[in-house]
Order: sequence, then C-alpha cells, then structure tokens
Amino acid sequence: MDGPSGQDQGATPAAGRPAARPPLRRAAQWARDYARLPGIPDEFIGADGQPRPVWTRFADTFAALAPTDIERRFASADRHLREAGVTYRSPGDNAERSWPLSHLPLLIDEAEWAQLSQGIVQRAELLERVLQDIYGEGRLIASGALPAAAVAGSSEYLRPVCGIKPPGGRFLSIYAADIGRGPDGRWWVLNDRTQAPSGMGYALENRLVLSRAFSSIYKSMNAERLAPFFETFRDALRASADRDEPRIGVLTPGTFSETYFEHATLARYLGFLLVEGDDLAVSGDRVHIRTVAGLKRLDVLLRRLDSNSLDPLELDAASRLGVAGLMDVVRKGGVVLANMPGSGVLEARALLGFLPSLSRRVLGEDLKIPHIATWWCGQKSARDEVLSRLEDFAIEGAYGRAVPGIASSGPVLAGELSAAERDRLRAAISQRGIDYVGQEVVRLSTTPVWEGGRIAPRPFVLRVFAAVTPDGSWTVMPGGFCRIADKLDARAISMGDGARAADVWVVGDKAVAARSLLPGSDNVRIRRIAGVLPSRAADNLFWLGRYLERTEATLRLIRVLAAQNRDPGKDSPAQLNTAERIQRLLLAWGAISQTSRMRGAQAAAEALQSEARFGSALSLLRSAQRTATSLRERLSPDAWQVITEMPGRLAQEAEDEDAVVSTAEFILEKLASFAGLAQENMNRAAGWRFLDMGRRAERAINTARFARQFGYDEATPEDLDVLLTLVDCQITYRSRYLIGPSLAPIRDLVVLDLYNPRSVAFQIETLNEHIAGLPILKENGLIERPQRLSVSLGARLTAAEAAHLDGRTLFGLEQDLLNLSEAIGQHYFPHGPNATRPEKLTGLA
Repeated sequence: MDGPSGQDQGATPAAGRPAARPPLRRAAQWARDYARLPGIPDEFIGADGQPRPVWTRFADTFAALAPTDIERRFASADRHLREAGVTYRSPGDNAERSWPLSHLPLLIDEAEWAQLSQGIVQRAELLERVLQDIYGEGRLIASGALPAAAVAGSSEYLRPVCGIKPPGGRFLSIYAADIGRGPDGRWWVLNDRTQAPSGMGYALENRLVLSRAFSSIYKSMNAERLAPFFETFRDALRASADRDEPRIGVLTPGTFSETYFEHATLARYLGFLLVEGDDLAVSGDRVHIRTVAGLKRLDVLLRRLDSNSLDPLELDAASRLGVAGLMDVVRKGGVVLANMPGSGVLEARALLGFLPSLSRRVLGEDLKIPHIATWWCGQKSARDEVLSRLEDFAIEGAYGRAVPGIASSGPVLAGELSAAERDRLRAAISQRGIDYVGQEVVRLSTTPVWEGGRIAPRPFVLRVFAAVTPDGSWTVMPGGFCRIADKLDARAISMGDGARAADVWVVGDKAVAARSLLPGSDNVRIRRIAGVLPSRAADNLFWLGRYLERTEATLRLIRVLAAQNRDPGKDSPAQLNTAERIQRLLLAWGAISQTSRMRGAQAAAEALQSEARFGSALSLLRSAQRTATSLRERLSPDAWQVITEMPGRLAQEAEDEDAVVSTAEFILEKLASFAGLAQENMNRAAGWRFLDMGRRAERAINTARFARQFGYDEATPEDLDVLLTLVDCQITYRSRYLIGPSLAPIRDLVVLDLYNPRSVAFQIETLNEHIAGLPILKENGLIERPQRLSVSLGARLTAAEAAHLDGRTLFGLEQDLLNLSEAIGQHYFPHGPNATRPEKLTGLA
C-alpha cells in the first residue's frame, strides 16, 4: 500500500522455498551423472516444487552427450568468441577483456515468458508517459504524485529538454528492465534502463555462439528467434524519420567505450552507420555526417552515448564526444534520437517507490511485475523507516550505483559495515536523505553453470528488452541478456565484478521457423549504389592499409638482416656495408635503438618484437589492430581474425635468429592472407579504395626509399641483391636478364616498370585509378589536388629513363609521394570546419 509519503515500497520476495523437495526424476539423474551437485539450481525447480519441464527436456538431450563431446562443444564456443573478437571493458580498464560466456543457457517456458512480456510492455508504456509528462505539462509533479526533488535531483534531468516535442513522437524507442527471480519463483524488477540500454548486441553474440555449439539441442528446444525483434526495431526507427529512405546511425562514444563491440555489432546487423560525434556536423536545421563525398543528411541516431555528453553547447561543456548544436536540431525536429536526451532520469532509484501509484494513476492498473521494496530517503517517513532498522537494508545511491560518502562502487549492506561506518552512513542519510535509497535485501534465484566439469548453481539477473514497433506499440525480445554471478551469495551483480553472461532461450512446444533480417524477395528494390563512407572510416581504412604495408616492409628488412647474420660471409666488407644500411634504415623508421644497431645480432629481434620501439613490427601491428577496432562493423570475421592473430604471435619471444626468421615469415604469410581477403572479398566501393590506397601509397614510399638506400650510384652487387629481395623481384629480374645484378635494369624494374606490381610506377597508376573513381566535391571542371599530384607523378615516371635516375631524383620522388599521401588526407578526411557539402553548380554552357 502507499505509505504516508506517497511511496509504494513494492514487495519483498519470500524468504525461500519449502524445505521438502520431491525427487527430481530425470533432472536429478542428470545432475548425479554429470554434476555431483552440492545444491540444486533454483531454476530446475518450479514454484510447485516439481522440476521445470523446460529443464527436464534440456536434461534429456544434454545427458546423452559424452563428457568429451561436452568439453569439445564448450571449447568450440570459446574459440568462436576469441576468433570473432567478442570483447568488453570494465570501468577503468585500459585493455579489452574476452567475453565471459556461460556455456549453459537460461531456459524460460513460453507461457511464463508471455506473462513477463506483458509486465515489461506495461512498464515501458508507463515510463514513456511519465517522461512525456516530466518534460511536458508537468501534471504529475504539480499534483504531488511525483516529488519535484526526486526528479530534479538527478543529473539526468535535463532542463534544455523541457518543452521539446520528441521528433518521431516518443521519448523511448528502446527500454530494458533488469529482473530477478526470487526463491519463491516470482519475478521482480531490480532496475529500469531508459538511457541507452546495453546488452542487445551481446545477446545476439550469445545466441550465435551457443546455437552453433549445441545446434541439435537448440533446434529440439524450439527456442524463439531474435531476428523478428530486431527487424521490428529497425522498421520502427525507419518509420520515425520524415522521409521514406532515411539514413540511420549508431552514435558511439568510440573505441574506448565499455561496450564498443556491441555498438559495432548492432550497426553491422541492422545495416546502420556507426558514427562518433566527430563524424557529425550541424548545418541548418539538420545533422549531417562527414563523408568522402561531403556532408550527407542523417535522419535518425540510435544513441549509445550518455545524454549529458550529446551537446557541449547546451549540456556538458567539457564533452568532446557530442555534436555542437545537436539539441537545437532536436528542438526543431531535424533529427530523431533514440532514446531522447533526458530519458535516463527514470533510471534513478529514487523514483522506484512511486511507480506503483503512478501506474494506477496513469494507466489505471497495478504493475504486473513488482519491484523490490524501495524507500527513497528524501521523504521523512521513508527516511525514518530506513534509519529505524538500517542493518536490514541495502543502501544505494538514489541517482547512481555509488553510495555517497562510502568508498564503494555499488550498494552496501549496512549490516556488514563496521559500527563507525554505519554511524557515519546514518548521519549522512539524516543530513541529506535525498541522495539515498534503502532496499530490502533479497536472495536471487540460481541457474546452472558449468564449472570444472560439473554443474554449479549461481545467482543471475536477466535484462529484458522492449522496443517500439512501427505502429507505436511495444515488442519484447524473446530472450535477453543474462548476467550470472561468480559467487553463490551474490546480491549485486556487475560484469566488472567477475560475472559472466548467458544466452536466454524462450522454449516452446512447437517448431520455430528460422528468421533473418534479410528482406523477402518480393519487396526488394535492386540497387547497386556504393553507399555512404564516413570520412573517419575512410581515414581509418587508409591508415590500416598503411600500417599493414609498413609492417610488411619492416619484416622484409628484418628477414634479410637475420639471414645475413647467419651467412658465413657476413664479415666481408660488402656484407657489413649492406647490413649497416639495413640497420640505418630500421633506426630511421624507429624500429631499433642506437644501442641495438651497435650490437648487430640484437637488431633483428628488437625490430621484430620490441614494445618500446614505435617502428617495430609488433608496435606497427598493434597500431593496425587499434585502427581496425574502429572498423569492426566493416571487417569480415576472417579479416578480423587475421589482424588479431598477428600481434599475439609476435608477442611470443623469438629465442634465436632462426625463430626471428620463421616468425617474420609467418607474419608475412598472414599479411598476404589479409591482402587476399581484401582483394577478393571486399565490395569495390569507396571503403575498398581507401584501404588499397593506403597500401599503395605506403608501398610506393617504401619502395622509393629502398631504391634510394640500396640502388644508389655506387651500389654493390650485394646491395642490389638485397633490393631485389626487398621488393620481391628476384624471379622477375633473373627471368629477364641473364646477368648478375645491374643498376640500371634494377632501377627500371623497381621504380619505372608498370608491369611490376611492386614498382613505384605501378602504385602511382593504381592510386590515380582509385582517386579518379572517388566522388568529386567541386563540380567546376578542374582537377582536384590529389589527382593533380598523382597524374603529375605518373607522367614523370612514364617519361623517365632508368639511366637518369639518381639519388637526388629518388629522394625527390619519395618526398612527392609523401606530399601525395598528405594531400589525400587533407582532401578526403577533413575535420572541423573543413568539412563541406559537395558543390553543385548550375548554369548554361
């Protein structure tokens, strides 16, 4: 019932299940054979004390697997997670962590799920209406149904949003609730997620992994598919825009976000653009994305960014993640934000105690899923109740997980604090109760996990997602995102505290038809357009190509140097001179230190594996991997696996020069694999062009440098032989010339030969073709600067003769190539005010 404060604290889950349990029949036999359980997971047992049918069905199939087959399937799931690069970050992490997937799913019967879905839809609609009122007419606050302090105390209450009519008509497009089952079998809402609920992308990956590892079990259980939910969500975002074919983006904070992998997964799966704040610009009353073809209008943003960071002009002025002027565009209806800024205000625990009465007032019905009993200490009656039996409560921040005044990142159990800490907490609540809530301490139901070859019970929390449909109603994802604690007595679960994730299967009796986000053949308009390439993505693709090509050049130098160190004639003057030139080049590239150069035997190993040298092969590959991380939605799983595998191999210490050579050759093979994937599998759109342009520009620069370093006027046969090896032209040269290494023919082959895919001229010709195929920003009939430079370079090389190439000419060529690379960046990867619309000229000839 409502207390005198207006708060309806919710209900307290029953303390536990009756002690007497009937035999588990098949489930018990499975548990004895495979688990030797110290305790039965609660999810095995229904409220009537009988085994849940969904688990006995699963047990019958799972028990038929041999232990070795089980371990093999689990290993297959773990391998897929590694190869697909499924990762996350915890707050404060500098590096990504591997995704901790539990090998067993959480099973829920379809009838029980139908009841849960009704409760989630009801709650989503209630919160939508409350948001409409908070930022609109304000009747709930004016009438006293909702205390103004409970709302205004949240940092997520945004004054600039007041009075804005949400473009698209709704504040919430996606909603999530964290729910838990009590030991009595009832479900309870623990938290509402209205800001930018995370977990949908990870739910997709969880399903993909487990459905592959246990394909036969998955099919036999008739688990509901996830694709229809995402299809409906995508259609709703499209329908919210004000034109038929809108451009939709996923707004991410960037690669250092805790859930960046999920952002990339959603963008790739839904077919949206993955964008950061720097990719966007406000022009007029619209938001535009910076692309290689100029500014392009963006209609809808699926927001993965906190509200306060969205606009440094009207919100957090220190934010570098948002878009200046975005709120004004929203105010004018120029872009749809899902969810609307300020929607996170309803995540405050201070509001939980008021939702039951608000449901009766707004919807005319009681909440179908209760929340755990919660007291907001901003009102005297609730504060007195909490202080009177403080030891019985879990104390949380009213507007965040942290408890003010307590060195903890989450809720604290007052009964477990020292007397001094408890007194300090009591005084803080008495002095400023608005910042605190008290909640009943409840024990969560447990689900089975596989640990050390046996079943073990662990508490879990289930995040359930609801999305708006095109007609304005709600649909619920059949499954969700399950988090499982590592400790049996866990009462607060966070992925950063060692929890793991699990797939969630909604199980039915009838077979479920396979679904996909691919449209049916009867409603597809055939198109062959290249699509929009954001400037940032083009920049990253260009530099990914450069980093990989620079790594290859460094590895070729390392391989030659290590091979010379093993040569019996390595102490001859000519060999020493050549080795000195190789080391000098590695030193200039930042691959080795001056000390290693003096100790020639160490130079190859340092250039290969040094973490301190920015130009080592390991450092270059890590730079490539960081760059590729920003392109996760654009890289195939095979390409991503190749990129992530190489740094791991290089990090293994090479014990001798033989190991250095074999490691270098292994990485060269992987680089060739990636080049083959790019050449054969990438669509010939702008993305492929920029990746290849980066490779061609870097190869041209490096080849010109090799030619200058080893093809100088007084080059020895040893120097020329090294040059042929570095540019992989030994076979071509020997098939053309029946003489030893000669300067002029080698210079022609390496620099001028258009038939040689390793020559400088070939790279320039390819670059010119790519640039000619890119969009033109100014339609004034004049050639743009990148193409002007590439055409000029190509003409000079076409007219050049090998006999007239000298060191000065080669140095000038190298500088011109660097200028061309710089011109490409300035023209196609503009930042700030340099981004412009494509110019459209009209007039009569």
